[in-house]
Amino acid sequence: MDAVTGSQTADQHSHLVQPQTMDWQRTRFPGCEAKTLLFDRSTGLMTALMRFAPGAVLPDHEHVGIEQSYVIEGGLVDKEGPAKGIACKAGEFIWREAGSRHAAWCPEGALILAIFQVPNKFFEADGRVVDASGQDWDEAWGHTAAQRARRA
Repeated sequence: MDAVTGSQTADQHSHLVQPQTMDWQRTRFPGCEAKTLLFDRSTGLMTALMRFAPGAVLPDHEHVGIEQSYVIEGGLVDKEGPAKGIACKAGEFIWREAGSRHAAWCPEGALILAIFQVPNKFFEADGRVVDASGQDWDEAWGHTAAQRARRA
C-alpha cells in the first residue's frame, strides 16, 4: 500500500500519516488537488484529502464502488446527474452507492476527506472511459472488477 508515513509505524500494522507534512498534488482537473493518505493498488482502496478551488468541477464520473465524503470546509454540490442540486456542507457527510454517476461542483471551494473503494470512471467527450489520471479505466482497474466478481 502506498501512503506517506512517518517514522511511527508499529510492526507494519499501524501507519501514522502526517498530511501537514505532505505537499498538495495537482490533478488533471483544474482547481483540484489531493493528498493521498492511503492507496492500495491491488484493491483500489483510496483515502485522500481533496482540496477544491472556488468553482472547481469534478466532471462526469461514476463511482465504481461506494464513495464516502466528509466535507471539512466549503461545500460539495451535485452539478449534474440524478441528485442534481444536492449540497453537502462543512461538517456534513455524504456517501454514494456503487454505480452512481454525477458531476461534482464546489462553488465556494472545499476541503474534503474522500474514501473510494475503487477509483472513479470518468467519461471523456471522445467516448473514452478513464480514471482520474487519464489512464484507460479497464486497463488500470479492471483487475478490481474481476476480484469483486470472484467474491460474489
